[in-house]
Amino acid sequence: MNGSRHEVIIVGAGQSGLAAGHALAQRGVDFLILEASERIGDVWRGRYDSLVLYSRAKDDALPGLPFPLPASDFPTGRQMGDYLESYAAHHRLPVRTGVRVGTVERVADGRFRVASAEEEFSARQVIIASGPFREPKVPDFASELDGAVRQVHSSAYRGPGQLQDGPVLVVGLAHSGADLAMEAVRSGHRTHLSGRAHGQLPFSIDTRRGRVAFPVMKFLGTHVLNMRTPIGRRMAPKVRMGGGPLLRHRLPDLDRAGVERHDARTVGVRDGKPMLDDGTVLDVANVIWCTGFRPAFDWIRPPVVGDDGWPVHERGVVTTAPGLYFLGLPFLFSFTSMLVAGAARDAAYVADRIAERLAAEPVAVAA
Repeated sequence: MNGSRHEVIIVGAGQSGLAAGHALAQRGVDFLILEASERIGDVWRGRYDSLVLYSRAKDDALPGLPFPLPASDFPTGRQMGDYLESYAAHHRLPVRTGVRVGTVERVADGRFRVASAEEEFSARQVIIASGPFREPKVPDFASELDGAVRQVHSSAYRGPGQLQDGPVLVVGLAHSGADLAMEAVRSGHRTHLSGRAHGQLPFSIDTRRGRVAFPVMKFLGTHVLNMRTPIGRRMAPKVRMGGGPLLRHRLPDLDRAGVERHDARTVGVRDGKPMLDDGTVLDVANVIWCTGFRPAFDWIRPPVVGDDGWPVHERGVVTTAPGLYFLGLPFLFSFTSMLVAGAARDAAYVADRIAERLAAEPVAVAA
């Protein structure tokens, strides 16, 4: 193997990967972080322009560096990206950008081979912190829509300037669906929104009540809604499959803004137009697919996914493949695992398991 050798390689330099790097550095563990983007934070900068996080700046800071905003402000996606870049520089974390990992596999000597198209690396232990957002999910029938209908997945959507004149259908009612439906209607488009919400807060997090209640919500999302409680275990698969409850733009907010909501799902095409499962055909000029992403872990060997398509693990530790770990998955351990606010706790837990394994089997690492 011609690449550098390390005790740990972290795949992904988002909030989870950087939090893991900081935790490993504190424990004196040799590691390298590989990031596919050319610049740390580009995943956040590449999301839609109007994106605002659902957690406050105070809760979006990773260990060892405050977020450079007033504590109660909600950062934008670009501000989050810039913060992550500054975090890596502040802590001098070893990050290689522009390295898109295509394969992680255990090889004959028990180590892991981590390979991109251009080079290979070797590690005794690997943290997959690249997140679940690798393959946008769009239904097969999307190809049957009339070619005059402009289609865009939420991962490629930046702003209403991408939309053509005429009505808009937003498919999917989770966080991005609510955000983009609100943006479309406010920019002057007649806007339809199809799908059911997965619950909602009794008030928006942007309100005074929301800001006062946020510490309580964070406590519940961290210490109650987790894999140790019955309610958390029931909630986990729902969050992984369809997203969490509406936090900012709730159903009454959408209704007041003029969004035309349809509980019926978009299930097909009739005469080139999107059709709902109640038979309604919507004459629209644009479709925004807020339909999430497919779990994609076939690049990791040995296979570690379960019947639901998600990795089988215990709080990020893959027991069937010793030395392999995951961070940044929806509901990895708790509801807050999918928020920046939960990244540090999950990372610290995995870093402790790595350090324990290293202490039990000490091996010198060649530079």
